[in-house]
Amino acid sequence: MKAVLITRFKDVTSEGGLIELVVWRVPEPVPPSKHDFKYRAAYLLNGVRIVGFDNERGKGDHCHMGGRERAYAFVSVEQLVEDFIRAVDAARRDE
Repeated sequence: MKAVLITRFKDVTSEGGLIELVVWRVPEPVPPSKHDFKYRAAYLLNGVRIVGFDNERGKGDHCHMGGRERAYAFVSVEQLVEDFIRAVDAARRDE
């Protein structure tokens, strides 16, 4: 099985920020993740990542918020989308 695109979303906010989310179903987990998805989600403003979620090989599921990186408990693609939207909304309110 090859990687299959599950969803891709990209938008530019009224402030000029960039919101992007891409999720792939992959044939095997990206170590150390245990699920069959590879994803990246980011909110950038003026070229600076404000919010990010990804599962980079070697790091596993994690998120970037407020300039800090921390573990992220991946549950499902739907939950990832909700968590990302919630984090972006919070970050945009704080700008």
